[in-house]
Amino acid sequence: MKKSLIVLISILALLVIIIGYGISINNKMVNADEAVMSQWAKVENQYQRRADLIPNLVNTVKGYASHEKETLDAVVNARAKATQVTISPDNLNEASLQKYQAAQGELSQALGRLLMVTENYPDLKANQNFLELQAQLEGTENRISTERTRYTDMVRDYNAMIRRFPASIIAGIGGFDKKPQFTAEAGAEKAPEVKF
Repeated sequence: MKKSLIVLISILALLVIIIGYGISINNKMVNADEAVMSQWAKVENQYQRRADLIPNLVNTVKGYASHEKETLDAVVNARAKATQVTISPDNLNEASLQKYQAAQGELSQALGRLLMVTENYPDLKANQNFLELQAQLEGTENRISTERTRYTDMVRDYNAMIRRFPASIIAGIGGFDKKPQFTAEAGAEKAPEVKF
């Protein structure tokens, strides 16, 4: 009787340890998932900051370069498209991230064309408002890059966590899916051509 009681208590203790370990792994995955979603919000925040700066930049350039309507329209349209494409942190997947990244890439290209147009307007290049907006935009681009890098690092850690054994079993049961990574934009491997 005593041996069977000891065996029963040992089995129960082992079950409690296994369940406790499973709960601990699950909680770590929940924390990592929340960290990825939080970091995604920071990425979106920086893209929004850029979108908010663009109307001021366009209006400043408009005053000097009114006949560059095509370039200005391209920036305004790309901004509108980029702000329409949003991703809920709960719906982060490869397809939605690629669509989001494509819209943001179009905006980056349009901004690049706008900044190249300013080379033709020496008065605009010396305008304090323009210089300040350009510096703000440059700082925002750096922040976007930083937040994307942090997002990428968090996603890498999260994806590795849910693929490791025995966490992969708990991830499957708990519905923890792999998060998408940013990919390089088409043509990113080529250095930009600078013409004067």
